[in-house]
Amino acid sequence: MREAAFVKQNKDKWLTFENVLSNNILISPDELSSLYIEITDHLSYAKTFYPNSNTEAYLNGLASSAHQKIYKTKKESKNRLITFFTHEFPLMFRQHHRELLVAFLVFILFVVIGAFSAANEGDFVRSFLGDGYVNMTMENIEKGDPMGVYKEQGEFNMFLGITLNNIKVALMAFAYGIMLGIGSLFIMMQNGIMLGSFQYLFYEQGLLWQSARTIWIHGTIEISVIIIAGCSGLVLGNGMLFPGTYTRLESFIKGVKNGLKILVSTIPFFIIAGFLEGFVTRHTEMPDWLAITIIISSLTLIIFYYIIYPIKLSKKEKLKQELTRNKTTI
Repeated sequence: MREAAFVKQNKDKWLTFENVLSNNILISPDELSSLYIEITDHLSYAKTFYPNSNTEAYLNGLASSAHQKIYKTKKESKNRLITFFTHEFPLMFRQHHRELLVAFLVFILFVVIGAFSAANEGDFVRSFLGDGYVNMTMENIEKGDPMGVYKEQGEFNMFLGITLNNIKVALMAFAYGIMLGIGSLFIMMQNGIMLGSFQYLFYEQGLLWQSARTIWIHGTIEISVIIIAGCSGLVLGNGMLFPGTYTRLESFIKGVKNGLKILVSTIPFFIIAGFLEGFVTRHTEMPDWLAITIIISSLTLIIFYYIIYPIKLSKKEKLKQELTRNKTTI
């Protein structure tokens, strides 16, 4: 990249950061630290490709000023965990909605493939879900309790087992991102085919609605955050494939950090999903309106936290920076 293009691409960001430093604008120490890391990344790039240039000198001065400010003022916030979930993570995740969309579309594609395969190949469900599970499900249907699988264990044991298993799947979806993101898409494929063939099994028995209203009480959050975990793996993979203005190592480290943050964000939701599956889903006698209310509330929570809130927060931050820049110009 030519020096003029590099400057043009990042100039606004540098000026905003310079304005924060020179005017002592109050932002969180962690946000300041994040900006500092980005500036030092740009400085490293400038040193490599534009040595002894005005750009290198400018960024070096900016990084030095930022370093002094950070290490004089940075204190660990008592509300670090709260600010992570309410501010730091949503702002960061806004940058990765594209990866989320890819993970979602791949998952949906394989749900359709799973259902189509189950409809056209007689033994597909058994080959994918296993004879034991299918036989148990068919026995429960014959007994008049199709969703009996959710009543076989005690509430707490099921809650704990399901939560730990889901977190394990999420860890795999993230870790497999090291395979340039392909491994994470493989996890999306596995889970998508499993869901599609499982739902078709009940459709074939004329129990689609009864199964859906029960399964999606916990599945709305569970499936959603598995897709989000797949997104974390794609972020890791993209960090290796598309370094941009960073060195490949720096981009990889950034991808690991952002992917881990996405993964951490899913843990509370997996706990909620595990609680619902262990303590609520087993009550198949609950009225339809209550099941639908839980499903819609769960979906609303996921869409708000991972899509709507990051967009709103990002727009708010950009507006704040724009107002600050205008004040400085005036």
